[in-house]
Amino acid sequence: MVRGRRESATFPTKRDAQAWRDRRKTELRAEAAGRGGDVHTLGEGLLRYAEEVSPTHKGTRWEQVRIKAFLRVLPVALPMTKVGPDHLIAWRDTRLKQVKPSTVIREMNLVSAMFGHAVREWRWIRRNPFSEVSRPRSGKHRERIITWSEVRQILRTLGYRPRDRVATKKQVVAAVFLLALRTGMRSSEIVGLTWDRVRRVFVDLPETKNSDARSVPLSRPSRRLIERMRDLDAERVFPVGNQSRDTLFRDARAAAGLAGFTFHDARHTAATRIGATVGQPGRLSFPEFCKVFGWRDPKHALIYVNPSAESLAAKL
Repeated sequence: MVRGRRESATFPTKRDAQAWRDRRKTELRAEAAGRGGDVHTLGEGLLRYAEEVSPTHKGTRWEQVRIKAFLRVLPVALPMTKVGPDHLIAWRDTRLKQVKPSTVIREMNLVSAMFGHAVREWRWIRRNPFSEVSRPRSGKHRERIITWSEVRQILRTLGYRPRDRVATKKQVVAAVFLLALRTGMRSSEIVGLTWDRVRRVFVDLPETKNSDARSVPLSRPSRRLIERMRDLDAERVFPVGNQSRDTLFRDARAAAGLAGFTFHDARHTAATRIGATVGQPGRLSFPEFCKVFGWRDPKHALIYVNPSAESLAAKL
């Protein structure tokens, strides 16, 4: 027991037990004095964050995979208090030569979150060294719209036929892709959909990317598409995992000889097509449009709605 905090553990030998006791006493005294970062390394902080904090986030797998990679490139042997802005700037600049700025920003945010947790919750350090490190400028937002010709080629490659029974995983992926194009729902929202959330003219999403619940209205073609999935699985509407969906979609895109767009571009495509009718008689108003896509900030419409110059010129 150190300052009211008791810990115990069992070891195969007395030597191991004594070594653990001495190390933990030092660590507990340092933590109690607010100097945990003197005895805990950056590597220990990353591993603890991956084990304790990442599982509480939606991006658990991504965070844990990235943290595993960080252990190979960051100065993980240094005590937390010795890790300064210079170390992080050097890492940032190296990563900018390898990946896009948007990826570097996400990785920096993850490591910064770990340091922030060490300040607020673990009390290992007194300040976050990322406060003195600037983020790179993010790249331009994607404006890729998937054409109907590309859609048909993807569906053909996945073996999907509008009137045929959906039976294979590839065909399920095609159905997921079609629903994304018609509703703007994210891949994770579609593959996570269960039958108890399907209503007559809409589906309920109790938790989305921004943690808000929302209901997504369904057009007649979308309702017919969902009904075609009835006999596949008693619980899940689209019985395919998000990782399998990603792999099968990428393979189909390559097999079709297509490039330049991602599955998420289906959301851009849906927003652009639905957005073209906003404000017309009997169609969605702009606030309703934002509600359908789950945007808290209307500025997101400027990111996701990407009409072509030709379509805009035709309206002038």
